[in-house]
Amino acid sequence: MKRSSKHFLLGAVAAISAATYFMPTPATAAWEPTRPVEFIIPAGTGGGADQMARTIQGIVTKHNLMKQPMVVINKSGGAGGEGFLDVKGSKGNPHKIIITLSNLFTTPMATGIPFNWKDLTPVAMLALDEFNLWVNTDKPFKTAKEFIDAAKTANGTFKMAGTGSKQEDQIITEAIQKATGAKFIYIPERGGGAVAVQLVGNHVESTVNNPIEAVAHWKGGKLRPLCFFDSKRVTYKEVVAEGKSWADIPTCKEQGLDIVYLMLRGIFMSPGATKEQVDFYVGLFRKVRDTPEWKKLMEDGAFNTTFMTGDAFTKWVAAEEKRHEELMKAAGFMAK
Repeated sequence: MKRSSKHFLLGAVAAISAATYFMPTPATAAWEPTRPVEFIIPAGTGGGADQMARTIQGIVTKHNLMKQPMVVINKSGGAGGEGFLDVKGSKGNPHKIIITLSNLFTTPMATGIPFNWKDLTPVAMLALDEFNLWVNTDKPFKTAKEFIDAAKTANGTFKMAGTGSKQEDQIITEAIQKATGAKFIYIPERGGGAVAVQLVGNHVESTVNNPIEAVAHWKGGKLRPLCFFDSKRVTYKEVVAEGKSWADIPTCKEQGLDIVYLMLRGIFMSPGATKEQVDFYVGLFRKVRDTPEWKKLMEDGAFNTTFMTGDAFTKWVAAEEKRHEELMKAAGFMAK
């Protein structure tokens, strides 16, 4: 592919800090919830954030990790802005937490809504989510190169479905266009589940869904991952579908499409949270990560399991905000 040697570094994988990971959790928390905890998802149902939040809810309930119930609520309006503004406006309410994705950065940049991640209280990075280039198995494409060559020949008629407008999926799509010269019609959907359905139905030619959002359709023989948008292969070797494991899927970089992008799956609280309240949730999510259900989610979704809290997490988020500002400006996605 011409121009494929140009490097588009769209995400960074933060190394796990041993000091951060193994920080002891107090045996007796100074604070714990006294009423149900609202777990806000700033995205639609069926997507990666929704699946992770609902898995966490199930783990907390099954293993009795919290005395109060956890109530999952989707607030996807305004590209997730509805959810972020809700939590921002709940200052001093420690019974409200939110799971994040890249719209933590992209939504305020693209829409101009009065929100910034600094309006919330950082709690923890739970993992980093991968992205794949997916196609329907009815199509003959077996490699990223075959797909891109066909997209070029199609002269801008290939459709790429993605979650939201001017969000991470469209950022990756723009990067593919710049790196290869292929052109796509971008079709925004409300969530990753709807994106996968569009590809299963052959209404679009491709998606760049997270693994967890399309793995069931791979197992069902409907979709095929062509490559990971990562700098190195994932290490999960359990067979998933077609006799292949996640580790058997090459990086896009290996196939000449030098694009790297990973996405934050993290937890934030309402503004004004105390250290004791943050410590409670950090301890809670450490317990969640120790369960077999969490480990299964990580493997099923080919997640990068980086975990981070405290100053290290805050610094990582600040750096990622700057990175996304550069990406959004380059793509012309910033609000006027």
